[in-house]
Amino acid sequence: MSAPPLTIRQLRSRAVRLPMRRPLVTSSGSIATVPLVLVDLETEEGVGGCSYLFCIHDGIVPLVRAALADLLALVRGAEAAPAALSQKAMARYRLIDPKSVIGLAISGLDTACWDALAKAANRPLARYLGATTKPVRAYNSCGLGMISPAAAADEVLGLLGEGFCAAKVRLGRAERKDDLAVVRSVRKAMPSDAILMSDYNQSLTVAEAIVRGRALDGEGLYWIEEPIRHDDYAGNARVAAALDTPVQIGENFVFPQAMAAALSAHACDYVMPDLQRIGGVTGWLRAAALADAAGVEMSSHLFPEVSAHLLAATPTAHWLEYVDWANSVLAEPLVIRDSMAIIPDRPGHGMRWDEASVRKYAID
Repeated sequence: MSAPPLTIRQLRSRAVRLPMRRPLVTSSGSIATVPLVLVDLETEEGVGGCSYLFCIHDGIVPLVRAALADLLALVRGAEAAPAALSQKAMARYRLIDPKSVIGLAISGLDTACWDALAKAANRPLARYLGATTKPVRAYNSCGLGMISPAAAADEVLGLLGEGFCAAKVRLGRAERKDDLAVVRSVRKAMPSDAILMSDYNQSLTVAEAIVRGRALDGEGLYWIEEPIRHDDYAGNARVAAALDTPVQIGENFVFPQAMAAALSAHACDYVMPDLQRIGGVTGWLRAAALADAAGVEMSSHLFPEVSAHLLAATPTAHWLEYVDWANSVLAEPLVIRDSMAIIPDRPGHGMRWDEASVRKYAID
């Protein structure tokens, strides 16, 4: 993983609000636009790196940008050595809880640093990490929200028609029979060899998760994701032990320590860390080592452009969650072919901004 040393000169951020091709409707509410903070790292050597952060709603954007500006004051002039920078940042912010937006800023810097280092080595990030750029198995997570059984059956055919053999349906309706009806309708509409994941978005109690999970056992679901509060590891362990269908959690792990605690509690069958919550590329690699040691399959949450490279370097790699949310500002969006994410053979993680689109969708 050798590359010439780089020195941090600048860390810039810009905010955009992007329209969603398919609004995401979950048990928690509806999301029709995506606020992103685009992060650009500049080095004294002229090699740059980039990343983006998902802010959920506009009110978080100025907080994330302020955190990035404060982080720059700490790291300007330092070597772009991701592990050392993360350690330095964690020490500085320990007393104000680095699990807040500060953690997002640390992840954004970390990912941009890895991008720059891989570019300096003239290798795709996956190869820079010692892996290959072989395609990564992906499922379509761009729809199937809280809609009717008939509408969900129609939509899943559209999702699979975009080059996928797998998709994910959102559950958590007021009545458990309605969740069952949607799953059956979608499953009936899909080819028999297609794969269907599900996501409750933390909407159930432990008791209700067990009741609904048992009702869904045998309905052909590949996994049940986040049935209860994400950080109730004891409760998740009870649910996982009671169901035949595997339980998936992990998008809300904040740094690898949270994942270690979940694995120790046997809280799930599968894990799916999120790039910006797990600590960027550095945090992901540490999480991947934990999953490997535990013999647990590891998927990704969002950020498919970078996550594809990281899954290629993950010993227990499972599924890439594909969303197209950032495509509007990407010069070359991630390509999906035959349900596989095609890792670009370009230095770094392969993302470049479409500057005209960035200006078009700018928030400020």
